[in-house]
Amino acid sequence: MRWGLVGASTIAAEWMIDAIRANGGEIIGVQSGSAEHGADYAQKHGIAYSTTDLAALLDQKPDAIYISSVNDKHRAQLEAAASRGIHVLCEKPLAISLDDAKAMIKVCDENNVRFATNHHLRWAATHQAIRAAIEAGKIGEVRSARVFHAVYLPPHLQGWRIDNPAAGGGVVLDITVHNCDILAYLLGEYPQEVVSMTDHKLFGDLVEDEAMSVWRYPSGVLAYTHESFATPHAGHGIEIHGSEGSLFGESVMSQQPVGTVYLQRNGEREELAVNPHNLYQAGVADFVAAVNEGRAPACDGIAGTRSLAVALAVLESAKSGNKVSVDYAGV
Repeated sequence: MRWGLVGASTIAAEWMIDAIRANGGEIIGVQSGSAEHGADYAQKHGIAYSTTDLAALLDQKPDAIYISSVNDKHRAQLEAAASRGIHVLCEKPLAISLDDAKAMIKVCDENNVRFATNHHLRWAATHQAIRAAIEAGKIGEVRSARVFHAVYLPPHLQGWRIDNPAAGGGVVLDITVHNCDILAYLLGEYPQEVVSMTDHKLFGDLVEDEAMSVWRYPSGVLAYTHESFATPHAGHGIEIHGSEGSLFGESVMSQQPVGTVYLQRNGEREELAVNPHNLYQAGVADFVAAVNEGRAPACDGIAGTRSLAVALAVLESAKSGNKVSVDYAGV
């Protein structure tokens, strides 16, 4: 598969270029807002072509593009590609509004192209082990969950994420969407209402860098989530509690194939077997298979839109101080 990169980004450099190539992909070009940065990036990563013009990249006729640009640019970039019949793997959040995300789904459907959201956590072997244990009834009826995903955002990733609300900055659109997707993957449902608070701990008051919220699911499950850009010493993980036992995923909210999963029940704690693998390679493999098989990717545009809807509800609740019903806009 021939790929174009839309955005000369850190995540592409650290993870996605290798993931694409590990799946037999050829990266034919990269588009960047800066000609100098794009040229340097292409040379460093062995990419033959760079441009500042998206149309010029699409003229190279890639089979698929990977979008990792600033969030508010995603819709226009996807529409340009999908209208040419080019498949799209897009970073989260898909957009900064539900209207934009719905329009992205619509144009992909109209042009019969595959559209995936790059929620990497669902591809972790640790989360797959947790899901298998839940499905096997190891903890009985699921009753509650806790996700703690508080980190320190390193300087090279700060930029617009900490000072540009118009571009979709802030911890909620960056991390809460991940937490929503992984809980949807594990529980098989999305929350119906949320109540939340956000704060500004370290990076000024233009966007939130700390969030805590409680979500209620249609099944009655309650989930608590904590996200932060400003917590350098915290661990991260997930807990799923049921009527017959509990599952603990320690250090599992990571891009790295790391972490440990424990099943606790009847007063005993058992470490579950996992087979670690590269999360991003697994996600790209599913996307390539979806293109080849003419099926929807496992984490498609609908999944990305629903996680965005939850994040927007979290922001609305924090702003209003009220419990908010999640508006999925019919998706």
